[in-house]
Amino acid sequence: MSTADHGARRAALRRLLADRELDVLIVTDLLNIRYLTGFTGSNAALVVDAADEPGAEDRTVVCTDGRYVTQVGEQVPDLRAIIDRASAAALIRTLADRPGVRAGFESHVVTVDALAGWRDAAPNLTLTRCPRLVERLREVKDEHEIGLLRRACTAADVALAALIERGGLRPGRTEREVGRELEFLMLENGADGISFETIVAAGANSAIPHHRPTDAVLASGDFVKLDFGATVAGYHSDMTRTYVLGSAADWQRDVYDLVSRSQAAGRAALAPGAPLAEVDAASRSVIEAAGYGELFQHGLGHGVGLEIHEAPGIGKAGAGTLLAGAAVTVEPGVYFSGRGGVRIEDTLVVREEEPELLTLTSKDLTIV
Repeated sequence: MSTADHGARRAALRRLLADRELDVLIVTDLLNIRYLTGFTGSNAALVVDAADEPGAEDRTVVCTDGRYVTQVGEQVPDLRAIIDRASAAALIRTLADRPGVRAGFESHVVTVDALAGWRDAAPNLTLTRCPRLVERLREVKDEHEIGLLRRACTAADVALAALIERGGLRPGRTEREVGRELEFLMLENGADGISFETIVAAGANSAIPHHRPTDAVLASGDFVKLDFGATVAGYHSDMTRTYVLGSAADWQRDVYDLVSRSQAAGRAALAPGAPLAEVDAASRSVIEAAGYGELFQHGLGHGVGLEIHEAPGIGKAGAGTLLAGAAVTVEPGVYFSGRGGVRIEDTLVVREEEPELLTLTSKDLTIV
């Protein structure tokens, strides 16, 4: 399997910094530091030098505390490391010695108090807001990242198949019991962890989009909605499947077919350059044409990667367009309050030809 090219990611960031006429970017979001360096500790800061020259890497510095001396040496062997508990403040002090430096910072992360402290420590430093600059790079996944996403999706696929094969989805069990078993099976089948608290919603609870599992007991005739994901090396999968226990009523078959057609339309609309709002509309219009538009209560999907919800957001108010290499979900749903609901969700990668499907579990109506 390929390895992450963190140097290439920093080089791409330098191009964005040059466009803003900045000398450095102060990175304090830990996931962004992980993306740019590979460091996974719980305390760190990073200064990326913006110059497009070999010496820029020599002036790019990571800082963490004494707990991670060995770890930072192993994970970030290509950058100079400073050891200081107050990581961001320590790097600010190094910049104070460079007069006239124009420094960008992650204004969506840095607190007002921290910013005031930086200005006191380095009064000659020009600080410029750069919200979500690294996140712009993270929106497009490289092949190493896509490989990790595939593995996370496979862990979830295999776990769900094992759950059903061993009879774990059956009347008489509670939502909590099913959720715990599914999470265990993901860990048994290659996951490092779970992406989020697994949603198991049976019967009327399946009409609650983000229901949290309870001691509600699964019964014959129930819709059972499973929304879950696995993580591998920090990368998340996200999948929803809805099953029927015992036998399906006509209304359940009808609503499942409707959501299935809506989801297929959303997947088909995924293409580089497609406006996000139009992708949402392609899926939503199927449900609206059936007269149930008000029962599709959320956006169509979101980006996935180092976070379970990241850019881009695919919804009615989505701004911008899809980019080739973006990893996104497509997850329409129809929810009849007090009765039951269906959501079908996949994780896919936007490609030039057609989207690459990463969650491979069948989406046919399945009666367990």
